[in-house]
Amino acid sequence: MHRFPLIILGVLGTLAVPSLAADFASDWHRQPDRIWIGPQYWANPMEDWRLAGSRLECTSPGPNRNVHLLTHRLGEGDGTFEMSVVVGLQQSPDRQGGDTAGGSVGFEIGIRSELGDVRSSLIRGSGLRVVLTNNAEVKAGMAIHSPGTIRFGDADDLVRRLQTTGLRLKWFRESSGDRDALVFRIHDPQSDELLTVAGQMEIQPDQLIGNVALVHNPTWRTQGPQGARQRRLRPTAKFWFRDLRVSGTKVVENREHAFGPILYAMHTLSRGVMTMTAQMPPVGAEDDQAVRLQVPLAAAKTMLGVPGVDSSATSADAGAQPKNLRPQISDLRSQTSSLKSGINWTTIARSTIDPLSRTAHFRMPHWLDTEDVPYRLVYTMRTTGSKATDSKATDSEATDSEATDHFYTGTIHKDPVDKPTISVAGFTGHKDTAFPNELLVSNVLKHDPDVLLFTGDQIYEDAGGFGIIRGDAARGTLNYLRKIYLWGWSFRDVMRDRPSFVLPDDHDVYQGNVWGEGGKPTTNGMKDHDAGGFAEPADFVNAVFRTQVGHHPPAYNPTPMMQGIGCWYGDCVYGRISFAILEDRYFKSGPRGKVNDWPGRPDHVKDETYDTSKLDQPGLVLLGQRQLDFLDHWAQDWRGTDMKCVCSQTIFCNLANYHGPKQEFIFADLDSNGWPQTGRNKALVAMRKGFAFHYAGDQHLPSIVHHGADTWGDAGWSFCVPSTAAGYPRSWRPDAEGRPVQNRPAAGLPNTGEYRDAFGNFVTVHAIGNPAKMNRKPVLERLHDKSSGYGLVHFNKVDRTITMECWKLLFDAANPQAEDQFPGWPKTIAMLDNDGREPVAYLPTINVTNTSDPVVQVVDETNGEIAYTLRIRGTSFRPKVFHEGTYTVRVDDQTFPGIETTTDKNALLDIAF
Repeated sequence: MHRFPLIILGVLGTLAVPSLAADFASDWHRQPDRIWIGPQYWANPMEDWRLAGSRLECTSPGPNRNVHLLTHRLGEGDGTFEMSVVVGLQQSPDRQGGDTAGGSVGFEIGIRSELGDVRSSLIRGSGLRVVLTNNAEVKAGMAIHSPGTIRFGDADDLVRRLQTTGLRLKWFRESSGDRDALVFRIHDPQSDELLTVAGQMEIQPDQLIGNVALVHNPTWRTQGPQGARQRRLRPTAKFWFRDLRVSGTKVVENREHAFGPILYAMHTLSRGVMTMTAQMPPVGAEDDQAVRLQVPLAAAKTMLGVPGVDSSATSADAGAQPKNLRPQISDLRSQTSSLKSGINWTTIARSTIDPLSRTAHFRMPHWLDTEDVPYRLVYTMRTTGSKATDSKATDSEATDSEATDHFYTGTIHKDPVDKPTISVAGFTGHKDTAFPNELLVSNVLKHDPDVLLFTGDQIYEDAGGFGIIRGDAARGTLNYLRKIYLWGWSFRDVMRDRPSFVLPDDHDVYQGNVWGEGGKPTTNGMKDHDAGGFAEPADFVNAVFRTQVGHHPPAYNPTPMMQGIGCWYGDCVYGRISFAILEDRYFKSGPRGKVNDWPGRPDHVKDETYDTSKLDQPGLVLLGQRQLDFLDHWAQDWRGTDMKCVCSQTIFCNLANYHGPKQEFIFADLDSNGWPQTGRNKALVAMRKGFAFHYAGDQHLPSIVHHGADTWGDAGWSFCVPSTAAGYPRSWRPDAEGRPVQNRPAAGLPNTGEYRDAFGNFVTVHAIGNPAKMNRKPVLERLHDKSSGYGLVHFNKVDRTITMECWKLLFDAANPQAEDQFPGWPKTIAMLDNDGREPVAYLPTINVTNTSDPVVQVVDETNGEIAYTLRIRGTSFRPKVFHEGTYTVRVDDQTFPGIETTTDKNALLDIAF
């Protein structure tokens, strides 16, 4: 560790710093007023900063606000460095007990986190600081240490200037012989007259590596009585900034580190319809308000049917095709981009940015899904005045200083209907601890899945620090956007070329747990959230949904929930796999006031002698009738489908029974989907009618479970994926409790076999990925030990098998080892295993001619209920049934009533097409 004494210096001559290509100068004077500063910056927190009146302002006096420069940082080589900015006081500080609480403003450099990544350092880094206080004191030192302080004998002139014209702060490196120091100076912003040399800080060269940032009211680790008193005084000053400059031979530029203006995009492709969401930052009222979608001209002509464009299409401004697109099919390409890519781009749709979620949505009903189609999203940024030579627009291919097009590119791959195996990567629980998740993302790219599934908790409330904003839809959404941007920044290179399903869960809507009860509001915010309902305003919840599910196919039943909260459950067919997307938490009943007759939390039963069967009371809801109706319909719908998969927030049992860092025993958790039991069983029964596999997350505990409704294994299989960065560990350790178990699988792994969970549900556990008992210190090793990682499921359409893989965090997908997966993985099951009922009898074997792979449906004539529906493989299938009697069999469009059960294995039902 190093201490940094400040030394008063005399007035020195001007230090000459060469201007190199990597030099940077802000162009805030050329930007319109808005919250988002620009693609070269990251603001902490975003909602507390704005461009206003040609300058950067912090709108909150809160501590530790800062703005990092993304495109320029201090590199590892030796060299010169200078950073300067003009600052001023927005308001006079308040007085508390006769003392000035005040504030301070300045620089922080050499900012690095444990991971060292430029993005990780934005939220978890620290470096060297120097700041000027509102009463013209200078403080300097490491961010994690107590600062050194300089007090001037007569600071009145500096204070006056700070409150009026402002001051230019300069910090630069000065090396002479054995001395290596940072020198801090204060200048007049108009004349550049040197007003004072505040001091210098002795440094080590390796401390000049990392991010550079502007800091606003930073806190320090102060000691002693005076320090304790300082901690009690919150800063009240707010400062403005103008004309930021960074230069020197140590400054390294990387334009690829810019973020925006198109932050990332997500899409789905289903039955020839492509739906996309472009995520934008909070642009201003004077900025362009629309995003354009472009594709190669040849693809556009095919999709839009030129000539003869579909005249029934709806407005392009809503994200769909315009009624007459022919005039819009024009050569709007950027010359530079076309020369690089050889693509003649044309605009096919234009979407207005939603003013709350800052999303632009596109829905193209005649997508060319038989070919890989490159796409690019285009957004135009406009500036005023002359162009500064050293403020380069990133990701730009145009040279017009007044209007610059920015692009986000990717590929919509063709629908892989002929691909034998479709792979789906699964993720959940994205704590920002490992942001930007480079190792995990690089491994996913090596695995190259066809589809991505994010099952919830894309963000946690503490993501990026600075707390959350409740009860205010506008400010709360800005607060949320900063957090979801971190998630999108991590995964955008995986999402840009692959369909993704994104399921918001409880933390995504700022609730640690959520029992949505169909959209009702909570009575008292989070204080009674466990009685059911949403704690945050409906506009906020809908904005969250737009950012995460706006690119999904339309909901099965779009009728809103209470408060006008939108629904998004529905299906998507891709690669001949039919995915049912459920929102299992948002219709579920809350426990408070309905079942809790124990002290403490209404959702946690800690007494293992408690009779949980009485918690399954009439009227309690899990999925709700609307989603059950959807599942019944979906199980019968096999158009363009060979296999089925249910995607939901969590699995339908109470598996995790030890919670948190201290592994507290929780006998029954009503936040799990093991409760209510009747609703849970209804869901399992609906799913097994389509032989559907269940892919989910949330539990922070990887598992493979074969579920049972009436007995062990009579329903489908579920795979719960691990958290990508586990924060709150959970475990399943029934063997340590002496819980009764039977029929342990052949692998003989501990904590596997046939159990009854805390609610009496039948569960057969085949694999479990419990966290380690001790966690190592380094951040990635700690997350690895807490069972972080991701899942990968392969749907083999030829063999009708499903293979589950579960990868730990620390491994290399290019050179995988057996120990890189959790114990019990990989695991392969047959699709037909997802209806695990033992047959009581059989119907005659169906033999078809002149066709293959037909859809077979079996209907029980005693009650008219559908037993199951599936697409068989080949031309022959022997239907199992579960009691003797008479059945109707439908094979594609042919119906055969009155088919009786038989014990004759040679009995046939020949069907010709």
